[in-house]
Amino acid sequence: MRTIAHISDLHFGRIDLRVCEALLADLESLAPSLVAVSGDLTQRARRREFAAARAFLARLSAPTLCVPGNHDVPLYDVMRRFASPLARYRRYITSDLSPLYLDDEMAVLGINTARSLTFSGGRISVEQIAHAKRHLCAIAPDRVKAVVTHHQFLAAPGDPTPDLVGRAPDALRALEACGVELLLAGHAHVAYTGDVRSAHVAVQRSILVVQAGTATSTRTRSEANSYNVVTVDDGHVSVLVREWAGAAFVDARRTDFVRRGHEWLVEPHHR
Repeated sequence: MRTIAHISDLHFGRIDLRVCEALLADLESLAPSLVAVSGDLTQRARRREFAAARAFLARLSAPTLCVPGNHDVPLYDVMRRFASPLARYRRYITSDLSPLYLDDEMAVLGINTARSLTFSGGRISVEQIAHAKRHLCAIAPDRVKAVVTHHQFLAAPGDPTPDLVGRAPDALRALEACGVELLLAGHAHVAYTGDVRSAHVAVQRSILVVQAGTATSTRTRSEANSYNVVTVDDGHVSVLVREWAGAAFVDARRTDFVRRGHEWLVEPHHR
């Protein structure tokens, strides 16, 4: 069994310090196999924001995998935005923009979807798809395979204009061929789960989408701050949303999935 603490959209520069400290305490108590951070570590990609994000990550005991988000690319510094969009991310967080976590039971690959040419949206390049396929297809099928991006493959319920990741059909065909089971992302500041096939006819096999809300930002939308606890165990996946309740994080809702052939099905008692 493996546990992924999936946190996203930290937005250092506009955080609630009480929530931040409570999140650190919650993660320490959880002791996950991996903390996956799906982008937007900062609000405006400023040095002091990246320094604060780095200090936060340094306090985590568990292994950590990070990808950048669109807010980690400078917005108003046009020269830096196009000449070296992720220079500060590389300096303060990690120089690895395609991190890979491997253990005996799972493989988790991070893919950078942040781009200079768009303020909010993101995409996956042909080269990134080839890189993902080369690495993930080489990993034995007995490991659960997951991919972490900032931009989502599946829209939030009721969102008519989602920033879905560009070149998604091509990416999904490659990830499906490699046996990827989970897609973890953020960006929308809303926590939800679903089957990627509900939006992409290019995929024949069920792949679970797990979306995280904003973990620490004051820029919440329709939900309180939250993060996901994703538990993977022999054909079962549990997604537990831990939500800020004013003094601590508490269990908000849980969805359990079971693998039946090529399908991920919601277990009936959690419908």
